[in-house]
Amino acid sequence: MAITLTPPQRVRRPADRRHRGAGRWIVLALVGAAALAMLVPFAFMLLNAFKSPADYSTNGPLSWPSEFYTTGLRTYWEQVDFPVKLWNSVLISGSVAVLAVVVSLLSAYALGVGRVRGRLWIIGLFLLANMLPQEALIYPLYHFAKEAGLYNTRLAVIIIFTVIQAAFGTYLLASVLGTFPRTLLEAAALDGAGRWRILWRVVLPNVRPTISVLLVFFFIWTWNEFLIPLVMLIDNQTQTVPVALASLQGDRLMDAPTTNAGALISLLPAILFFLIFQRTLSRGITAGADK
Repeated sequence: MAITLTPPQRVRRPADRRHRGAGRWIVLALVGAAALAMLVPFAFMLLNAFKSPADYSTNGPLSWPSEFYTTGLRTYWEQVDFPVKLWNSVLISGSVAVLAVVVSLLSAYALGVGRVRGRLWIIGLFLLANMLPQEALIYPLYHFAKEAGLYNTRLAVIIIFTVIQAAFGTYLLASVLGTFPRTLLEAAALDGAGRWRILWRVVLPNVRPTISVLLVFFFIWTWNEFLIPLVMLIDNQTQTVPVALASLQGDRLMDAPTTNAGALISLLPAILFFLIFQRTLSRGITAGADK
């Protein structure tokens, strides 16, 4: 008769459970406090967006509005022609997000799966490109846009940010595809699949969660860009929302309620986009953690 011995299991003491529960509550409280601290500027913005300039000057930015003032919202909407600026931002951010994801996937496929010679050096160059500040790139980009006849066009900004965002996307996807199971690739090759078929039928379905995360990030990052659109887009018909918001500030005078109202309107599309794709972002991060 065989006797099976099982290793002794560790018995959790009630004291250990209490300490672990207390630690979780402390972490939760710290995270909640940090979240509230991050919401304070947005609360001030919402508070002052519906406050008249006289009320703001008399009572300050921390007081409750004495009346529901909506003239600042209408002034910003009409003064900067917000629908045009909104369309420009959506067009530029959406185009950059899609094009940058496509370029990143193709480049990372060649580096991670194709095993290009000098792969590590090339990936290192992409990493270095992400560290360059935009202030160092602005003059060459301005000069090239002038020479190519693309200055003051949305196409120039789309091309610039596609390259910038694709540098990060290539670095990330190349790292992911570098660990892609070779057995799947070999099995697809034995079945007669070419490189393009392997990319769209084998590689793409496995990295789709990562691509979804990059798509959301690229859109939001491009939406918030200010310096390059400020230099490249000088016409009111081509400017983006952040540039239009900055136009409200003068050298010696600033209408704080109108600026807060404009910031509130400008922030709503980005928040709406994030809420729509929140589940996509969560699924992408969770899928990456599971792998």
